[in-house]
Amino acid sequence: MELFNKNTEKRKSSGFNILSGDSTDGHGGYGVGSLSLDNLTPVIIDPVEERVFIDMGAIHARSEIEKKIKLLENKDDLNDPKEYWMVWVTTAHTEDGEPKYDGIGACRFYREEEPPEGSRFKRGYKSMPEHVNNLDKALKGRVVIDNMDEKSRYMLGEYLKGFSEEYWNNSADELREAFADEAKE
Repeated sequence: MELFNKNTEKRKSSGFNILSGDSTDGHGGYGVGSLSLDNLTPVIIDPVEERVFIDMGAIHARSEIEKKIKLLENKDDLNDPKEYWMVWVTTAHTEDGEPKYDGIGACRFYREEEPPEGSRFKRGYKSMPEHVNNLDKALKGRVVIDNMDEKSRYMLGEYLKGFSEEYWNNSADELREAFADEAKE
């Protein structure tokens, strides 16, 4: 498979979140049981333009691909949408204290490339249940990428390896093996 633009120039200004302190650790007060997003990083994949990049705005639905978008409730109402992947990647530490990729949850995002006539906003669609569930699975250290097409999964795997070989090598066998299908072909 041919190489793609891994957007290495963006790495200098944005990188993976790796474990800051847990404000709910041990005190039993307000916020206990809250979800911490300290180790969550959204990765966007554009398989058509062959771009992979980190966009922290996705945590608040303000990523590059979500700006000036009116979300519709039905994907079928979009005119010739382009498919993107919003991938929730979590990091953690191994038992030896080394950084690793921990969980991955891939979700589809669709966007029209041109706004409908008479509108300034493009239209898009994402399945909120898919995004919430796959984000939750990634936070719990599960790997959900079997829903991805082969090219997008390959691009994600290469991006993660290229971003940090150390994280990749420290990751669980299950995570690395989830990408093995495209490596065999």
